[in-house]
Amino acid sequence: MAQYLLDTNVLVYGIDSRDPDKQDRALDVLARVGRPGPTGPSATLPAQALAEFSRVTMFRLRPPVPPDRVYHQIGLYERTFPVVPLTPAVVLEAVRGVRDHQFPYYDAQIWAAAKLNQVPVVLSEDFASGSTVEGVTFVNPFDPAFDTSEL
Repeated sequence: MAQYLLDTNVLVYGIDSRDPDKQDRALDVLARVGRPGPTGPSATLPAQALAEFSRVTMFRLRPPVPPDRVYHQIGLYERTFPVVPLTPAVVLEAVRGVRDHQFPYYDAQIWAAAKLNQVPVVLSEDFASGSTVEGVTFVNPFDPAFDTSEL
């Protein structure tokens, strides 16, 4: 079972050179959680993160990342990390997360993917770092106080 679920921002910062500090941190996180352990890598990716990564890198980053490079990068992520599918159960749980915890919908979907797949920690800058909701803890890997050697 994976210990961490990676949110889109970790993937995007790994390819976005506009903020070298965040890029270095993202690459460090990806390398640490992507290392094969006794049961495989310690992180998983929600399919949502791969879709958002595609959209952000090809259409929102300036300059945009060429589709061939995005294609290659997604293939690398898919080969490195198990991918959690987007299922009707994840969508239903996300809607409950919006209702019960006032998450924005796509953040709720990240939380739901972690919760339903028993992944205890989400690595993301989009949640209150250190908070726990129904057994899922959010950690901001870009917080200067976060020690990546703990991954």
